[in-house]
This record gives sequence, C-alpha cells and structure tokens, in this order.
Amino acid sequence: MKGLLILAKKAPASRKQRVTRNWIAYLCESLVTSGVMPTWEAATYLTENLFGEKPNPRLLSATNSYEVTSQFLQRLYHPLAEAATRGSALPEGAVLHVFTDISLTGKSAVLVVYVSGNDHPHQLLMLDAVKAWELVFTDSEDVNRWAEERYRRIKSALTDAIRSTDRHTLLAEAS
Repeated sequence: MKGLLILAKKAPASRKQRVTRNWIAYLCESLVTSGVMPTWEAATYLTENLFGEKPNPRLLSATNSYEVTSQFLQRLYHPLAEAATRGSALPEGAVLHVFTDISLTGKSAVLVVYVSGNDHPHQLLMLDAVKAWELVFTDSEDVNRWAEERYRRIKSALTDAIRSTDRHTLLAEAS
C-alpha cells in the first residue's frame, strides 16, 4: 500500500512539461535575424520589458502606447508561432498569422491563425488574452515556462489543423 501512495504522489510531478528551449535567446535571435534590431539592442529590449516592475512602466508611459504594446506582443508571440511551424510539414502556401487587438485599459487579445493556402476556412490556433503591461517575470525560468506553454499550445493546434485540412482535402478529392 505504501508503494501505491508514493507512486500516486509522484505522478503529477512526472506529467509536468519540460521547457526545452532558452526562449529568451530564441526571442532575441528572432529580433536580430528579422532585422528589427541589432543583438545588443534586442537583448536590452527583452531585459527591460520582460523583467522589472509590474506593471511595466515602459508600456504604460509611452507616448504612443498602442504601437509600443502592439510591437511588444508581436515580438513575443510571432517567434513562438514561427517555432511551432518548424518541424511541421506545412502544406505549400500555408502560413500562420499573429494578430493583436490592443487594449490599453484591459486585456489585449493575441490570435494565432492558420491559413492553409487552399479554399479551406482559416483556423484559430490560439487566443490569448493578456494585459501586456503585466507580462513581467521574476526570472528567466518564468519566461521560459510562459513561452513554452504557448509554443506547445500553438504546435498542438497546428498539428491538428494540418491533419484536419489534409483529411478534408483527401475526402474532397475522393468525391
């Protein structure tokens, strides 16, 4: 009986998803390779916006806070969506789009949408409601957990969407 109790206590811990990437480095690399900013500026940008005071004073006090918030959310979520496409066999012409609906007083919406490239309807992969100015983390492990969770949600939904689109295409061709 003791063995069963110990096994039951260990089960939830073994189900925890492991973080597989250093997401801060990945986000930084994405900003650099996309030409948005040089390495030193990207590292400073992420450090200043991901760590520190909550709420993030840089987002709240900006004179153009709508644009700054939109850029910030795109710079966080777009690389996660891009990472989810790697290793997936995206059909030709298929893409993921990241949309933001910014709220300066409440939660902004971040949508990741799969566009198959065919005549199939677009599929929503993730809707994340977030107060951008509260996306402040205590340490890099918190950032990595946050990013990994969203990456896995997008990746899982993308895999399902590709299967669904492929299945519909095969059924249409068979008809």
